[in-house]
Amino acid sequence: MNTLTAQITPPLSAESAQQIAQSLDLRALPRDFLDNPYPVYAALRETEPFKRMPDGSYFLTRHADLVAVYRDAKVFSSDKQVEFGPKYNHAPFNQPPYATASGMAPLFEHHTHSLVFNDPPLHTRVRRLIMGAMTRRAIEAMEPGLVLLVDSLLDKIEAQGGGDLIEGFASAIPVEIIGNLLGVPHAERKPLRGWSLAILGALEPSLTPEQEALGHRSVSEFLAYLRDLVAHRRQHPDDPEHDVLTRLIQGEKDKEQGGDALSEVELLQNCIFLLNAGHETTTNLIGNALISLQEWPEQREQLQADLQAAASAEERDRIMGLAVDEFLRFESSNQLGNRRALQATQVNGVDLPAGALVTLCIGAANRDPAVYENPEQLNLRRNGNKHLAFGFGVHQCAGLSLARLEGRIAIGRFLQRFPNYQLTQAPQRGGRARFRGFLHAPFSIR
Repeated sequence: MNTLTAQITPPLSAESAQQIAQSLDLRALPRDFLDNPYPVYAALRETEPFKRMPDGSYFLTRHADLVAVYRDAKVFSSDKQVEFGPKYNHAPFNQPPYATASGMAPLFEHHTHSLVFNDPPLHTRVRRLIMGAMTRRAIEAMEPGLVLLVDSLLDKIEAQGGGDLIEGFASAIPVEIIGNLLGVPHAERKPLRGWSLAILGALEPSLTPEQEALGHRSVSEFLAYLRDLVAHRRQHPDDPEHDVLTRLIQGEKDKEQGGDALSEVELLQNCIFLLNAGHETTTNLIGNALISLQEWPEQREQLQADLQAAASAEERDRIMGLAVDEFLRFESSNQLGNRRALQATQVNGVDLPAGALVTLCIGAANRDPAVYENPEQLNLRRNGNKHLAFGFGVHQCAGLSLARLEGRIAIGRFLQRFPNYQLTQAPQRGGRARFRGFLHAPFSIR
């Protein structure tokens, strides 16, 4: 391992990890935790798997406990009205000129109307419409276009002799794919990544005033853009079997025939959600994978050897499928989830009161030694991978098949094209607790 790769995940002593675990407060996280949270997660699993946090919430780190909460969607609500009201819906952002047409602060309106932070019936209606355009057949039809996109990015990298794994490759793929799903013209896609990073960044447990203001402004700008896009699509609908925006709009039309309908606010805010859900998590998957292979050279050599020895395209897809799931387990793109107990309940023998706020630590559960053999090791041949990177139960990620396809094609074709790529500078982490990834990772292909 060279000096650069040694800096990717700085070591954290058991003593330091235990100290951070004992005083853990998501609102004031030390840099050591953001660089490498896994020793802290291990300490919590062993000593306080149901940790009571300074704000009165609970922090869960065991795989079995997360699964139990995910399974009980009737007791554990995804609705965030209670939590997000104080966080976002306050002056000056819930007042003109910042407030939306509904009189809400932009971030509050967005996050309380998006699919991931809602319970039925809104969750059911929106998910059904989205899944109608995410069928297996529709996903398979995206593969040729995805291959062309990835190869065009690889051509640019080859011409330059390298580049940035995140800006020049990982982040460019999901923006184009989601842009295609929503039918956003190519010339109008430049602001999408910045909007997404700002809106998702505002989900962090602690925000500076500047971060919050940027998040509100990004929602407002995105909404202004989407109103024009939706108006145009109503006049010029596309194929609803492939165009998610057309499908969401036609869901509105069903109202006249007694079917489910989305309000204007639900429609616009879930368009924003689609970009956000498909953008940063997939960017992190691809970036984390390619950087993890720098930290684990023996796994990189093994994967490349397995792919080279594969006798068919189907076998290569199987090998890359296992690898993608292990990358998702090992460095989960989304590290944290949240639920609220609607009534007093128990989780595996632990009592929780009504109203309890629960943080589900996906990153910790995905390294639980009760479920995984040698969980702190990257093992790209791991079978039976029960990772929770896509969640579980009724809220399992609607785009998981698309994310797996993007990861398989992007990572596999990158390795095939540039088997000897190397980082040229230590990669820069995003510095966030909820979404784990990198902002920059300069590299050379020679």
